[in-house]
Amino acid sequence: MSPILLFLAPLVPFLVTLLVFTIIFFEQVSYLRRKRNAHGPNVVLPFVGNAISLIRNPTKFWEVQAQLSSSVGFSVNYVIGRFIVFVRNTELSHLIFANVRPDAFMSIGHPFGKKIFGEHNMIYLSGQDHKDIRRHIAPNFTPKALSTYAGLQQLIILEHLQSWERLSAVSPAEPISLRLLARDLNLETSQTVFVGRYLSSEARERFRVDYNHFNTGLTTIPFDLPGFAFRKAKLGYERLVKMLTDCAAQSKTRMLEGDEPSCLIDFWMQGLVRVTAETKREPPHSTEEEIGSYLFDFLFAAQDASTSSLLWAVTLLDSHPDVLRKVREEVSRIWSPESDALITAEQLREMKYTQAVAREVVRYRPPATLVPHMVMEDFLLTESYTIPKGTVVFPSVYESSFQGFTEADHFDPERFSEERQEDVIFKRNYLAFGAGPHQCVGQRYALNHLVLFIAMLVTLLDFKRHRTDGCDEIVYTPTISPKDGCKVFLSKRCPNHPNFSL
Repeated sequence: MSPILLFLAPLVPFLVTLLVFTIIFFEQVSYLRRKRNAHGPNVVLPFVGNAISLIRNPTKFWEVQAQLSSSVGFSVNYVIGRFIVFVRNTELSHLIFANVRPDAFMSIGHPFGKKIFGEHNMIYLSGQDHKDIRRHIAPNFTPKALSTYAGLQQLIILEHLQSWERLSAVSPAEPISLRLLARDLNLETSQTVFVGRYLSSEARERFRVDYNHFNTGLTTIPFDLPGFAFRKAKLGYERLVKMLTDCAAQSKTRMLEGDEPSCLIDFWMQGLVRVTAETKREPPHSTEEEIGSYLFDFLFAAQDASTSSLLWAVTLLDSHPDVLRKVREEVSRIWSPESDALITAEQLREMKYTQAVAREVVRYRPPATLVPHMVMEDFLLTESYTIPKGTVVFPSVYESSFQGFTEADHFDPERFSEERQEDVIFKRNYLAFGAGPHQCVGQRYALNHLVLFIAMLVTLLDFKRHRTDGCDEIVYTPTISPKDGCKVFLSKRCPNHPNFSL
């Protein structure tokens, strides 16, 4: 061994230790430089930051951030190499939603969004590109389209309510958990409404497996290595988009042949075919691969958010018997299952109180509590604080839901009545569907789904929550749901269930 190596060998442990402490020191200094005078922890673990507490108990983690934000409207933290800003104040949240552009904020859907959603995704579009794609998806949510979806939704809701009833009848003394059952209901609804006949039964099963991989990966540490949940989520996403791309191609062929639309992708493709014929060129962002990616965005937005809302609707109706009684009285005046007729669009509009209940469920328990954005350039958030470039910002729509409204911590559907009109007075605080250029285009569809579910559930079934200590506490799955998975006792309420047909 050379004299130099002999000299350095005893120093290796010291040099390695020095290197590690240097990295830790500079990482801590970097965090404090970005934190400056903002409220947040003064010391963070190197690299992982507070990721362990976030993954172990996300509810508690975000509650602490909200408490730190109470005086100035925002707070900071550090998670897996990412400096983050949590925004509690509604007006500051609007400032972020209104400035989605290349030199301000990018909506990313997840702190490590591009790694899991891929580079080409609708949520990353801004400016004219984003305006173009929203214009082309407008036909997906016309009254005619929504009416088509409503029929499909009711068929699936009925099928699943009947299966829930049969499951409960096996052991009437044992409650059943609705979380996975509601998820399956919504997955079938999304598949049928969005791509309909283009998914075979085998494809639907593969879809379910891959979507479970994707969902699991959203709430794990983002280690992009073989065998880890995050890698499985990425691969699952790629397979799902490939499947949806094929659905788009099949739909385009049918629409070129002049067939009538029967699902969302048909309405979308019908509009694109018409524009192409009129302009003699295909619109931007309309390749089948791009449409497949955008379809996944729709499914992701509808699937977990609707599952959350359905679970909270059951929970809140059970804990507010007066509200449940009023819903049942209203629905029975407008629709009868004995008619064997689907609930029409007109009847849906007449269910004013049930609609108010649905809106209050979404306000009181907004499914996607946080809407992550990436800061593209340093951004002046307040007079005393500038968010550094590269920061992940989390506007909290949950916290906004409890600001402004009269007795905001009470579940009170009457706030959305024509007399009180808190949906108008406190419109800026109702951020469950976002705001600004990226406001959810499918919010009418989502609310229709929730109203239809509530109307059919309260009419066809009796339900009672199996209440235990902490059963209604919030957990992230990844949207919020009751801690116990919403365990209920179910039984048949009406003599005969309707016999629907389209």
